This record gives sequence, structure tokens and C-alpha cells, in this order.
Amino acid sequence: MRGSGGRRARRFVVVGALVVAGVLVAVPAGGRKAAGVAGTDGVAVPAGGSPRVPADGPPADAMTLPAPTGRYRVGTVALHLTHRSRTDPWAGRQTYRELMVSVRYPARAGAGRYPTAPQLSAREAAAFDVRNNFSEQVPPGKVRWAATRTSAHVGAPLAAGRPSRRWLPVVLYSPGVGDPRSFGSTLCDELASRGYAVVTIDHTYEAPAVEFPDGRLARSVLATELAKAQKSGRITELLKKVSGVRVADVRFVLDELAERGAASPVPAGLRRALDLHAVGMFGQSAGGFTAVQTMHDDRRIKAAVNLDGVMGYTQRDDDPAHPSTVGREGVDRPLLLMGMAGNTHHTVASWGAVWRHSTGAWLRDLTLRGSRHASYTDAEALVPQIARRVGLSRTEVTALIGTVDPARAVAAQRAYVSAFFDRWLRGRDDGGLLDGPSGRFPEVRFVR
Repeated sequence: MRGSGGRRARRFVVVGALVVAGVLVAVPAGGRKAAGVAGTDGVAVPAGGSPRVPADGPPADAMTLPAPTGRYRVGTVALHLTHRSRTDPWAGRQTYRELMVSVRYPARAGAGRYPTAPQLSAREAAAFDVRNNFSEQVPPGKVRWAATRTSAHVGAPLAAGRPSRRWLPVVLYSPGVGDPRSFGSTLCDELASRGYAVVTIDHTYEAPAVEFPDGRLARSVLATELAKAQKSGRITELLKKVSGVRVADVRFVLDELAERGAASPVPAGLRRALDLHAVGMFGQSAGGFTAVQTMHDDRRIKAAVNLDGVMGYTQRDDDPAHPSTVGREGVDRPLLLMGMAGNTHHTVASWGAVWRHSTGAWLRDLTLRGSRHASYTDAEALVPQIARRVGLSRTEVTALIGTVDPARAVAAQRAYVSAFFDRWLRGRDDGGLLDGPSGRFPEVRFVR
């Protein structure tokens, strides 16, 4: 199974990670509480009540991600969740399934006084440096993975919303298999800047490493699991397990978001702002499959976006064997497919199956001209910077993120994903962007 740069077996099980992990903010060891607490004004502030600004900014050679374009600054809080009625399916020695998630949200104008969240803690960065999908092009020790920062400010106060109303639609994000939850920071921070609460999920034992508040580091087991599955001829069973674990993770996170009072892991001010009647989900690669399969299984998801993810238990785009339940039955709620160049519901067998069986649902199928699989991740912004640092050739860069201009690729993804959720979670007019080709985005091909 190849990494994100491969043409075929690259969307479902990816043993290495491509980019960066989610932020880690110290939280109590009890396993449910957030790093932030509710302030007297009902917003999330850091434990201790005042921001801690680093003495200096990121180093001069740190890589950067595109800044959000929405009206709000972005805040973030990390949550450590423990599913006490579920044994971890990847680590039998553990009693409970544990997850690290981050919530991005619109913050007040003064958020700049709060430190920006790193994409990787130092220990996660060390694990990522050893195992990632750039390994063939970038030897360990060549990139300072821990130096990259997101646009989200840790514990920044929530923006002022509508009094006594739940004003933040909720969007969940699932990364590709083997990828950390900050793999899509560019899109997640963009949505938060536009007024969404974005919940990013680390699927423990898939990412190279997930660090918990008490210092434990849960390393990926996928390489071992893949080797066993290949030896025994049980690849399909492994793919089904990966998908099932992910969907169960997402449904548990939804349960936790719905908790109230002392049982809730979400800071009170933020919790009161969440509109859990307007929940969407998106993801890249297997995360896109996770989003659509979860919508099929759980009616709390109102709309989903799949960014170039196969939706069947197969390693080949064109293989119709081993369909998922969403492939056999389709969906009855809005679905947006966005694929790399050449990937449509006519060419990807599992997409075609979902399309045929989603009778009456609102469906759109778009491709990004000149893109590759990893174009729907932060790799689109990071790979050109890596190339300059380590001397990657144009051929190597093209194999990873294609020929589409990175700035245009990011702009198109922001526009279409935001328009989709605006239409289906907020009921806002998107100016017809989702109804046909637009001169603003000639890179986007409407298949339908």
C-alpha cells in the first residue's frame, strides 16, 4: 500500500502519515476535560485564566500554512476523550478506547495575544520524522516538523455570538488513514474563521504517534497490522476493521459533544454555542469515506464531503468488489465528492455505487484539474516549501501534489467546501457556486 503520492492503492490504508499531527494542550489526567475552562463571560480561556505567549515566534526556517480568510480569528481547545464502554480494538492490553480531538472555533479579535497551536508536539514530530509519506524524498532530520504552527490560538476567547442561541454549526473532520488530525488544518481553520466549530479527530494507533496529557505516546500499529493481513490474505478484513473503528470513533465524539453539565468535556461557553442540529462532516482519503459512511449510519450528520476517498473495502479505484453498506444503499442527504484529476463517479467504482443508490439525494461531483490525492491536504502548501529546503525536483513535487497552482488549489477547496456547508447547515445562498462551472475557479471541473 503506497502513500498519498501513489496512483492506485493510496486512499484507504496508508501506513505512513503525510503531514502533521494535531495540537496537544495539557489537560487533566481524568480523560474527559478540556484544556480550557469556562470563563466568567462564558467563553473558553486557558486553565489559569491568562494567555501564555512564547518568548519568541517560530524559527525562521519554520514552514507556514495559508492564513484563514474569514471574518473571525481562530481559537482552539484540545479534548482527551475516553470511551469507557469500549475496549480499544487495536490495543487489547488497554481497557478503553481513548481519543485526542481538537475543536477549532471563531475567536474574538484579541485572539492574537494567545499562542498559536503547533501542528505537532515535539514527541509526535520525532515519530513523524521517522515514518511519513515523504520518506522516499525526505530523509529524517531534514525538516523541522514541530516548528510549523497553525492559525489557531490556544484557549482564545470565543467570539461574541447570538445571546441564548446556539449559533455555531458543527463540522467534524477525519484525516486519511495513517494521518494525524491536523492533516487538514488549512481547511479546518478556514471553516472556523467563517463561523463554524470544527472538530478534528485523531484515530488512535493510526497516526504515527498520538500524545496524551499524561505523557503516554500511542504509536501507529498499522505497519504491523498490514504485514499480518498480507501474510494471511485478510486485507479486506483489515480495511473493514479500519472503517468500523473510525465510524465508531466519530459517533462517540458526537455523543460527547451532546453531553451537558459536568459530564461534558467541552468548555461551558463553547458548549452552549454549538448547534448540534446542524452537523456536517468531511475528510480526505479514508477520512472522506469515514464522513460518508458515518452519515449513512448516523442521522445526526446532515451533509458530508468526501475529498478523494474510495468508499469500498478495496485497494484499487476501479475495483467494485467488497462494497461498503453506503455503496450498496447510498445516502439520502447532501453529498459532495471532490476528486483529484481523473477521479469521478464514472471512474471510481465505489463512488459510482454510492451515486447509483443515492436516489433523490443532492449530489455533486467535482474534480480539481492538475491535482493529486494529497492536494486535498496541507501537503498542497507544505510540499513546495519542503522542495526548496531539500532540493526536490519538479517531477517529485508533481508526483506528490500535481501541477495545479497551490494557491489556486487551496482557494478552490476553501470556496467549495465552505459553500457546501453554508448551503446545507446554514441555509445560506452560495451565489450558485455549487450549481455549475464558475469563471472564478477554472481549475474546478463539474462532472455533475
